[in-house]
Amino acid sequence: MNDSKFPSDIVSSRQVVGVAVKSPAEEDLGKIEEIMLDKFSGTVRYAVLSFGGFLGMGDKLFAIPWKSFSYNPEFEAFILNVSKEKLENAPGFDKDHWPNANDLSWSESISKYYDV
Repeated sequence: MNDSKFPSDIVSSRQVVGVAVKSPAEEDLGKIEEIMLDKFSGTVRYAVLSFGGFLGMGDKLFAIPWKSFSYNPEFEAFILNVSKEKLENAPGFDKDHWPNANDLSWSESISKYYDV
C-alpha cells in the first residue's frame, strides 16, 4: 500500500479503497468501499465497509467511524476491533439505500455501536 510518491503515513484515497479489513483475530471482515469526508473540517468521518456477499454480490455495507480502524502493515490490512459476529449484527445498509450521515441520532448510534 505504500507508494513511493507518498510518505508511509500519508496515502491517497485510491490506496485505501479496496484494502482488506480484518478482526484482531485475523478474520476477514471485508474491504473498504468508500471514504466519507467531512467537507468542512476536512477529516475522515467514516469508512464504508462491504461485508457478507459472494463475489461482490449481496454485500451489506457498514459506515464505521474512521477512529475504529488501525492499520497493520504486516497484513497490509486495516484492523477493526470487532468480531465477525458483531459485524454481522451491526446496523448496515445496501448500495441503493444509504443512511443520512447528517442525522445526528444515526451518527451517535454508529459511534456508540463501535465504542467511539
